[in-house]
Amino acid sequence: MRVSSVKFLTFGVLIMGLVACSKGEPSLMNMRASQDGPDEFAILPTKALQEPKNYTDLPTPTPGQANLTDPTPQADAIAALGGNLGSGNLRRSEGALVSAASRYGVSSNIREVLAASDLEWRRDNKGRVLERLFNVNVYYRAYETMHLDQHLELERLRRKGVWTPAAPPEIVTDR
Repeated sequence: MRVSSVKFLTFGVLIMGLVACSKGEPSLMNMRASQDGPDEFAILPTKALQEPKNYTDLPTPTPGQANLTDPTPQADAIAALGGNLGSGNLRRSEGALVSAASRYGVSSNIREVLAASDLEWRRDNKGRVLERLFNVNVYYRAYETMHLDQHLELERLRRKGVWTPAAPPEIVTDR
């Protein structure tokens, strides 16, 4: 009995050691999604699909580039979200927003800084050994300190007298 419990304990320590020493970027969601092939939900043709007359004349697929049914995917996305592809100049109504957002300066490498900061955060909050061993989702707990409680924030803004037109009105019960 004693020998089998020592073997079990050794096996358990070995497995936990392997999990703890795993390499790569930490994945906090652990949704078990396969990244081996194309994402069938990402295919959204803007034109009707047609069978080509000759399959040998088709261009070689290049991920992230233009194709026959969606020649300008980035421009279409920007236009769909209300952006302006024209001169790159701001609309009159956008000037105040950009000025307010950049009042403390603008970092040209903000994407790289945020990506590095988030990677460090995920490495520091990747979950306990058994959570990693059994692929438990620890995403929400890892980012819980950054969660904004919308109801508390709405009450804080209302107490300060800030107009919140997108929020539901206060419920008045004076009956």
